[in-house]
Amino acid sequence: MVKVSYCNVYVDDQDQAMRFYCGVLGFEIKHDIPLGEYRWLTVTAPGDTDGPELLLEPDVHPAVKAFKSALVEDGIPLAAFEVDDVWAEVERLDTDQATTVVQRPTPAGEVTIAVVDDTCGNLIQLFSS
Repeated sequence: MVKVSYCNVYVDDQDQAMRFYCGVLGFEIKHDIPLGEYRWLTVTAPGDTDGPELLLEPDVHPAVKAFKSALVEDGIPLAAFEVDDVWAEVERLDTDQATTVVQRPTPAGEVTIAVVDDTCGNLIQLFSS
């Protein structure tokens, strides 16, 4: 059996990433282990500490920086996260001024999607059914 254990999100600042992913989106820290200049920093969905971990990995490799830049330039989200109500989540993010909403909620078949800036160099899609 194969299952998702870790998924990387390359970030340009791990402290800022922790503030955004935990403080704004509500993820919970699973591991925060010093590794020289950087950390093994993973978060999980709220209340799902045994679920898949999102690794907030430094984007120090030149290929990663080019990749991230190209995705943002083309408006392509790096990752997608399900929320209970994308309309309410975008309203909350707007009200709190926690991030920039790049794409307002838009129906897309059976889901509604929105795109936000994760403040760490990535676009993130939020969606709900």
